[in-house]
Amino acid sequence: MKYRTSLIPALLLCAAPAFAGVVVASPSSGAELSSPFQLTATSPYCSSQSIAAMGYSLDSSSNAMVVKGASIDTDVHASAGTHVLHVKSWGKQGSSCVKTITITIVAQPGGGGTGSITVAMPTAGAEVSSPFTLSASAGTCSSRQVVSMGYSLDSSSDTTAFNGNGIDTQVTAAAGAHVLHVKSWGGGGTHCVVDTDITVGSGGGGGTTGSPIPADAIKVSSVQSLSNWKDQHDTATGSSSSGSMSVVNSPSLSGFARKFTTQFSNSGGQRYSDNFGDDTAPTNFFYDGWVYVQSPSSTIANIEMDMNQVTSNGDTVIYGFQCDGYSGTWDYSGNVGSTSSPSVKWFHASGTSCNPRNWTTNTWHHVQVWYSRDGSGNVTYHSVTFDGAVQPINATVNSNFGLGWAPVLVTNFQVDGLGSSGESVVYLDNLTVYRW
Repeated sequence: MKYRTSLIPALLLCAAPAFAGVVVASPSSGAELSSPFQLTATSPYCSSQSIAAMGYSLDSSSNAMVVKGASIDTDVHASAGTHVLHVKSWGKQGSSCVKTITITIVAQPGGGGTGSITVAMPTAGAEVSSPFTLSASAGTCSSRQVVSMGYSLDSSSDTTAFNGNGIDTQVTAAAGAHVLHVKSWGGGGTHCVVDTDITVGSGGGGGTTGSPIPADAIKVSSVQSLSNWKDQHDTATGSSSSGSMSVVNSPSLSGFARKFTTQFSNSGGQRYSDNFGDDTAPTNFFYDGWVYVQSPSSTIANIEMDMNQVTSNGDTVIYGFQCDGYSGTWDYSGNVGSTSSPSVKWFHASGTSCNPRNWTTNTWHHVQVWYSRDGSGNVTYHSVTFDGAVQPINATVNSNFGLGWAPVLVTNFQVDGLGSSGESVVYLDNLTVYRW
């Protein structure tokens, strides 16, 4: 229980101060902190007397907050600016000890400290579609381990909260400018906030702006962390390649990123694949993933992100999509042969630009692709969104193949080499595929 110094016997308040008995573990003198901050202190003795109580005050040495016992572990709220923190103890026979330190409270938006909140998506100032992906994580808040996170739009009162130290969710918002408040809570009630200004575009399902994902879409999350990934050399590329995979927690947004290490010769490409379902009915898909290219990127020609679906008639529709470092465009694939005698061709998406060697290395990049099909296997590639920037495609091509596969949904992640030989390291995280 906390109570005011007026409740401490006058004998304690009038005792001559001594300075040797208070040990402040946190914060340190001269520290810059957010509010609230954690105060941790002990007092083994005060003038050789055992301790009856401890307390603290800000700026004024009076009006202390006091707790019984020989230690303090509490959260202290303070306004922005420089303060003198008085940490005190009182002995059982009337002695008084004080430790004084100077701290600075740094103002933070939203009424709390930022702690270690990292908002990976959306980025500040981004124009997004609705629903948009919110991906954020936090380690500590005012030096306390984060136990839950949440967000609100515009008003800080209407908060959606999640247990744990990460958020990966879809947020629906009306068109226009918004302030996104991303929040974390640590032990002891600490509260941290980061505010991000975003603009939600007015586009809907037209394929030029915005996500078309309906509320009842089937969602498969964290595909990159599934256990049945396999890899093989793509014989349509250079002479040879090999690869290895592992699930790692750094670098990672979710704590479960998949690492692809590829060796190649003569521009060979390695294809990494995973089966994540067997649904033949859906005709719309939305691919949503995060890609991290480890420096150097000079040996990467293309990064390919495909999906295959066996439909109800037993044919396979291939949704081929890649960032093409040769042409500097986003590419989509189609079948220029017949269903029984197929021939794959890559088409450069008009008006788009992409080269994986131009991506900022050692940074997470957000890739979202929307495509759909009709009953004859004609695929429409609607748009690709890279780091929040939408590039419309709106191209339709037949992509139906008679492969004789059993019903399956497959995602492929392929890395093609550039040059006579080399190695590349690429990571994939928070891969989510929506279908409807």
